Amino acid sequence: MTSLQANDFELFGLPQRFAQDRAQIDARWKELQRQTHPDKFTTQGAAAQRVAMQWSVRVNEAYQRLKDPLKRAAYLCELRGAPIQAENNTAMPAAFLMQQMQWRESLEEAVEMAELDALQREVESARSSLLQQCEQLLDEAGQPAQAASQVRALMFIERFAHDIEQRYEQMELATGRT
Repeated sequence: MTSLQANDFELFGLPQRFAQDRAQIDARWKELQRQTHPDKFTTQGAAAQRVAMQWSVRVNEAYQRLKDPLKRAAYLCELRGAPIQAENNTAMPAAFLMQQMQWRESLEEAVEMAELDALQREVESARSSLLQQCEQLLDEAGQPAQAASQVRALMFIERFAHDIEQRYEQMELATGRT
């Protein structure tokens, strides 16, 4: 087994790139869990169980980052010297901000499920496009700083997609549908 300090890709034995096979990530996670699960070490004493617990936690943390495309992109940017710094770098292109405002207005004005469905499709299309750009910037162009900007935009989109989900729930409650 590699070191606890190994990066997530090394830990999982995966190439350090954005494009990944989710089934391969899942299979490797299960394999690592079998190897590191603390229950396997009950006969070896408390110290061995503590070490196994550390490994198990580390494997789960890596899995959470690797399986999620947004987290994986942010992690790759950080590994390549371009941390996201979302809390203090919120600058976005004017066109992106205008799109966000239009989406917010559409969400506020939506009274029919069909309107929400259309908005959700539009947001998902934008998300897909940004993820493709991240892949191109990280795996092909070697431009992590530009990818970091796309990741920050994706973070906005993820929050907005969550707002759409909440609106769906509100509409379903108001109409009595579940």
